[in-house]
Formats: sequence, structure tokens, C-alpha cells
Amino acid sequence: MVEGEHIGKVTHYYKKVRVGVIQLRADLHLGDDLHFKGAHTDFVQKIDSMQVDHAAVEQAVAHSEVALRVDQRVRQGDSVYRINAEA
Repeated sequence: MVEGEHIGKVTHYYKKVRVGVIQLRADLHLGDDLHFKGAHTDFVQKIDSMQVDHAAVEQAVAHSEVALRVDQRVRQGDSVYRINAEA
């Protein structure tokens, strides 16, 4: 699978609400397709919900932390890649 542009790493995962927290290296927008990749993680998901400081946002800027609802478990240290052309 093509990994795409590396945009960040997972710093936390909240199991009960299925939310991963990502430390961003690049801007992120709702609708972006992300590839989560790690030793035990490998899936692609379109982003349809994200928050910064507990407030819903449509985009997040580089060097911030963003919380994303995820379809599968992610783990601390997993890499996150943007795989679509829009940025």
C-alpha cells in the first residue's frame, strides 16, 4: 500500500470513544484520507470528525495536536500518512 505524505504520529488512543490523538507535522483537513501504519496497525480511513482542544474543527495546522475518531485501534508511535492529493 502506498503510504503517502508523512503528516504525524499517534500520541494517545482512547479505547472507549475510539479516538486517536495525532501530533501533526503538516496541516490536516476534514475529508483527507489517512493511512495509519505501525507494527500492529495498517488501515486507511477518510477523516470525518476531528477536534482541537475539545472543539470540532474542519482543519488543523501543523505542529498542533488533533483528536480523530478512528475506525480501528491505533497505538502510540504509529505513523500517519495522507494518501490523497488535496492538502
